[in-house]
Amino acid sequence: MAEKQVRVGLAGFGTIGCGVAKLILEEAESIAAKTGLRLELGCVVDTDTESARPVKLPKSILTNDINRLLNDDTIQIGVELIGGTDAAKDVQLKMLDAGKDVVTANKALLAEHGNELYEAAHRNGRCIAFEGSCGGGIPIISAIRTGLVANNITAMYGIVNGTCNYILSEMTSKGEGFSEALAQAQNKGYAEADPTLDINGGDSAHKLAILASIAFGYEITLEDIFVEGIESVSKADIRYGGEMGYILKLLAIGQKDKEGKVSLCVYPSFIAKDNPLARVNGPFNAISIFGSAVGQVMYYGRGAGMMPTASAVVADIIDAALGNSVTTFRHLHLKPRSETELLIEKIGNCVSRFYIKVLAKNQPGVVAKYSKVLGDHDISISGALQHEGAGPNNTVPVVIITHSVQQKNMTAALVELAELDVLSGRPVCIRIVDIPEDKD
Repeated sequence: MAEKQVRVGLAGFGTIGCGVAKLILEEAESIAAKTGLRLELGCVVDTDTESARPVKLPKSILTNDINRLLNDDTIQIGVELIGGTDAAKDVQLKMLDAGKDVVTANKALLAEHGNELYEAAHRNGRCIAFEGSCGGGIPIISAIRTGLVANNITAMYGIVNGTCNYILSEMTSKGEGFSEALAQAQNKGYAEADPTLDINGGDSAHKLAILASIAFGYEITLEDIFVEGIESVSKADIRYGGEMGYILKLLAIGQKDKEGKVSLCVYPSFIAKDNPLARVNGPFNAISIFGSAVGQVMYYGRGAGMMPTASAVVADIIDAALGNSVTTFRHLHLKPRSETELLIEKIGNCVSRFYIKVLAKNQPGVVAKYSKVLGDHDISISGALQHEGAGPNNTVPVVIITHSVQQKNMTAALVELAELDVLSGRPVCIRIVDIPEDKD
């Protein structure tokens, strides 16, 4: 079988860009043997052309001139790995206008401007492939778009940020505080010097926006997603939750009811210790999906890093070169925003169980007072935990587990609990997520 030469232009020569270049240069023979495609780097564009990288490029490949990529008609596929939104968006639009298919791992850009970019790709008869944007080396995009296409997907629960999962795993297994666990994540390269986007839930929200749009077939925006990070999580709450049978994870959750209403949330969640997601530790990611025909399936693997993400990007390059991505992208039908916006469930209407921790003053009548507040808001207690011994200011930590209730009821109750004179400080409230079990 005669080989087909495929020239690739790469914009962005950072960590992931280096991984992509490395795979194209070192695995060209293997890829050609398996696919009949001979991948070749036409050019690599980056503002920094001097710094040393862990991959050696052929002579004259590296340039700081994006026009060299855009104006080269022999380059069929443009790979955008610049990061950020403004410059990256401009580059992607120019690649599409130049008649090139686009491959990207830019989750922030797709989450914030995906609908506009998809329209531009359709207008130019090109495609955007984005497997590397969610889950690193986990092929979750192709799984949803092709492997599960026969299913009505009703829910997804994902651990999609390795930084947060590493921090929470260390806090759980070693009893470390948040600051210590974050410092370890940074030392190991699992967290950026500025980890804000990871620990505040923003990175997970970007990924959920992309996954939910293709899983549910809706145009989704970041404003549709309720987000809470892990900055306020304490090792005490992780310990108390563990005593009651739960593990804490930062989950990205998408759910669709029978009427087509969708709830989208990212927040710290207590889940049962025997749930498979509870056993996903360190920097690993996992996404559990429920489909009408397949039941529950779970995808697990390395969710970030140079080579796992590069693996997904190069797979997209090959898929685009084979024409598969163009066909799949052409048939990507999303319910328009004018219809979708009406189907997004407000967080106040969402229902869950809750973990509440209060610091109760060591005096009679305390239980009656906080129980009355909860009861006034139709919140029923299913369990409680209290250790002997006094805490700060002669208080005792009391942990309460509730039955299912709407978020708006809990929000109102927390305001009143914070005002009780028999409690000290603000209550801690963490959601308990009951992930369905897929049983025969």
